Amino acid sequence: MSREDNNIVGYTVSLISEFATRFGIMHRQAYNYLKRFKGLEYYYTHYEVLHTQPFESAVDTLSQVCKNNGGQLI
Repeated sequence: MSREDNNIVGYTVSLISEFATRFGIMHRQAYNYLKRFKGLEYYYTHYEVLHTQPFESAVDTLSQVCKNNGGQLI
């Protein structure tokens, strides 16, 4: 795996962990929620911008994306 791929995987895991912590849910639940309500789709599309933001801001953004797609964790 390339260094860039390694960085993406590490950031993704950390972001899902931060999301889970913010909402008091398990990591698997956070992953499933982000996948179901298109947060991960948004994340993969906009990784280049999101990874430059603080985790708090990135979690806020993904929360809003999920809410816009029917999610209710806010």
